[in-house]
Order: sequence, then C-alpha cells, then structure tokens
Amino acid sequence: MKKVILSLLGIICVILFIGTIVFLYNKSQEPPVIYQTASPFETDIIKKTIATGSITPRKEVEIKSQVSGIVEKIYVEAGNPIGNGEVIAKIRIIPDIERLNNAESLLETARINFEDSQREKKRQEQLFGEKIISEVEYNKYLLDYKLKQEALTSAESNLAIVREGASKKSGKTSNLVSATLDGLILDIPVKEGTFITETNNFNAGTTIAFIANMQDMIFEGRVDESEVGKLHEGMQLLLNIGAIESEPFTAELEYISPKGYDDQGTIKFQIRASVNLQEGTFIRAGFSANADIVLDKRENVLALNEGLLQFDNGQPYVEVQVGEQKFERRDIKLGISDGINIEVLDGITLQDKIKKPM
Repeated sequence: MKKVILSLLGIICVILFIGTIVFLYNKSQEPPVIYQTASPFETDIIKKTIATGSITPRKEVEIKSQVSGIVEKIYVEAGNPIGNGEVIAKIRIIPDIERLNNAESLLETARINFEDSQREKKRQEQLFGEKIISEVEYNKYLLDYKLKQEALTSAESNLAIVREGASKKSGKTSNLVSATLDGLILDIPVKEGTFITETNNFNAGTTIAFIANMQDMIFEGRVDESEVGKLHEGMQLLLNIGAIESEPFTAELEYISPKGYDDQGTIKFQIRASVNLQEGTFIRAGFSANADIVLDKRENVLALNEGLLQFDNGQPYVEVQVGEQKFERRDIKLGISDGINIEVLDGITLQDKIKKPM
C-alpha cells in the first residue's frame, strides 16, 4: 500500500513538472507581428499659415480741444453715430491770468489810440470842410482813424476769446469741441467736470473722444519670418473672429512690412488686410482674429498620411505590401503638405497598401 501511494505521488510530480515546462515554453513564445496597412487617397491639399492679430478701423482719430478749461457738458456717449462738425462737448474756459492781463492791456491801449484818432479825425474833417487842408492831407488822418478802429475791434475779439472762447467777428466758438469726420464714437475718456488742456505746439492736449469709421475695417496681424517671403499683396485671407460665431470673413492682403521686429527671440513682420464686411454683422474695434493665408493649393491629388512616411538619409520612402505580411521599400517623391496629409508625386499608386510603422 505504501509503495502504491509513493508511486502515485511520483507520477503526480512528473506530470506537474512536465506541465510547468510546457507552460513556460509556450509563454516564452512571442505572438507573430501583424502589420496594419493604409491606402493612399485622393484629396485637396492646402498649405497655409496662420497670422494672429486684431480688427481695427482704418480711420480712427482723437478729438482734442483748442482751449484749456473744464468740461461743462458732454452731448454724446460711446456707441453713438456722429457726423462731421457735430458738437461733442462744451468747455468752460478758465482764462490764463497772464494772457487775460495782456488782452485787457492791449484793449485799453487800442481804445485810447482810437479815441485820440477819432478826435483828430473830427478836427481835420472840420479843417478840410473849411478848405484849410487838402484832401490828400485829410485822407491820411482818415486812414489812421480806420486802422485804429480795426485795432480796437481786434483787441475786443482777442479779449472775448481769452475769456469765453468766442470771437465776435467770426462768430465761431472755440470752446465747442466738434467731430472732424463721420463715424462712431468709440470712447469718451473724460467726464463732465474734468479739467483738460489745449493742444498746441508744446502739448498734445487732452483727448475728448475717439471717433472711427466702422464701415472701413482692417486686419492688422503678424507672421513669422519663415513665411513672409511666400506672401504678396492681393492674397486672399480667411479671418476667424473668436467673438463672432459665423462664417469666416474674407480679407485682401494690402501691406507687408519691409522691416521685422523681435518677438521673444523670433522675427515677426506686420501685415495689413482690408476686411470685407458682411451685411448684418457688426465688427467691434479691437476684436482678436486669426487669419488663414493660403500659400499653395493642390486639388484632387494622390496623398497619404504623413505618419506613414519613413526616411533614410533624408530620402522619403514607404513600405508597400507585396504579399501576405510581406513588404518592399518604395522611394517616393513628395509635394506640398498641410501638416497632416502630404501630396505624393511619384512612387506609389492609389491601389497600393502601405505598412504603418510600428
């Protein structure tokens, strides 16, 4: 009985040993590699670059005051349409003490001279009437009288302008700030009660309002130096404006800067394009936009995914299936690429199956 039990245990151990050997052997065998394939296809290849930038009005002006003072009244607000010559604001003038004193002094001097000339004119007029002096002599005093009268009028107008900004002679008021073009009020950076300074040769002056023609918009963007040589004026752009969920706007490239600038270590060039506005869509000044610029285009050409390409010392090639899991190398000639698909000029056909690299 004991021998039988020992025999059974021995048989079981042998079976377990053989089973372990078989299991480890099978586990060590790698499964055969099955290569996936893909086929070429016909499609349109569009090579393009992207320029980032913003939409701005072509004509945007800053409206400034001709006089210093305090903003007394603002007649418009941002977003209002406005016509050329319409009043934007009224300025309450605070006269400069020195200019006021000079103007008053000039007026007083002009008045004294005029009154003296007036008395002399009357005296000479009487002498002329009595035939004591000639007409030529009398005309000299008459001319002097008219000149002194004009000087008095000019001094009065000058004082009125210094005090109130209004000229009696011309009827124009310099303390009224008016628009200089038809357009839209973009912004009014001042409020009623704000002190402002006039614009002159030594001072830019305080801006009262920004006005722009919103019917003539441009795209101002920048492109990398590696792409700028492929651009030319007249190229069509597709503008994608993030704030407007609609079809892309079209634009025409009209300017490429001849000089680049450094942008975090890379050279960029400014470009400008005229935007074709869509009826019923309002573009606000300052909207950010991306412009797709088509550099080259091929229609209905043989292409394949760039992930199928392999390279040998710069020579592109693919592996074409010639049998069941059998492949041969084919050198190919490439055309343009859109970054995903690439044009194939020679080397394969539409019926070939290309091995996907592992």
